[in-house]
Amino acid sequence: MRLTVGLAQIYPKLGDVAANLDKHLEYIDRAAEQDVQLLVFPELSLTGYQVQDLVPEVAIPTEKDHPVYKRLLEASHHMDLVIGFVHEDERRRFYIASMYLSGGELLHIHHKIYLPTYAMFDEGRFFAAGENVRAFNTPFGRVGMLICEDFWHMSPAYLLWLDGADIFIFTSASPSRGLDSHDRLLSSRWVELVNQAYGSMFTSYVIHVNRVGYEDGKNFWGGSSIVNPDGDFLTHGHYFDEMLITQTLDLNQLHRTRTRLPLLRDERPELVQRELNRILNMQSE
Repeated sequence: MRLTVGLAQIYPKLGDVAANLDKHLEYIDRAAEQDVQLLVFPELSLTGYQVQDLVPEVAIPTEKDHPVYKRLLEASHHMDLVIGFVHEDERRRFYIASMYLSGGELLHIHHKIYLPTYAMFDEGRFFAAGENVRAFNTPFGRVGMLICEDFWHMSPAYLLWLDGADIFIFTSASPSRGLDSHDRLLSSRWVELVNQAYGSMFTSYVIHVNRVGYEDGKNFWGGSSIVNPDGDFLTHGHYFDEMLITQTLDLNQLHRTRTRLPLLRDERPELVQRELNRILNMQSE
């Protein structure tokens, strides 16, 4: 089975949901011309990253009569979509979220679990933290989604792997920070190493989409990519430029890699559970 994926490495306009919706629809049209079956947008693609006090104004409830949500549901009849947005739940809490839309239906919402509130980040002041990590079924197999800081922690990706995810979708609004000895961004180097590690350790596909552009002195580096189950890059977008990247995945590679390297077969979650219980019990004494 083959899956053609599009990575929408865009520059959202801060706080302007209408303009960002138009950009999403434009990229969906462009992706359709390239026979894309799954199009992934970055973290907070509908709102921009530094929303802060604008959170209640830009938040979207997933109600079918909401004009923005309705347009995106309609667009998902052409291809599956992953959209980054501020989600307002039924109790009026606000989350950094990704939604997966397919065939006019909402298949899954992931709420960002780890909210960085250090250095240049202040997410914990404005958003509630997610409480769940779940894989879910799609027309292309079982998928798991995480958002930015979530995949700096190994436990969410590990849980998705055990829950059946063969395709990991990571979205981010990762700013540029520092240079290494080869004039390479430290932030991009770190992300790329993590993506390759997860692809090879979990013998799964890793789709990562990072935004570009500037906000409040932050420069987002892009560099969106796809890693295969052997940990190799299949494609890698430019740094700093808006672009649509497309790549066809051979999902049979999952079988080939896991036959050669049966890490999933030999994993022992019951041992992990037992030892975690021991550690947590020690900490509570």
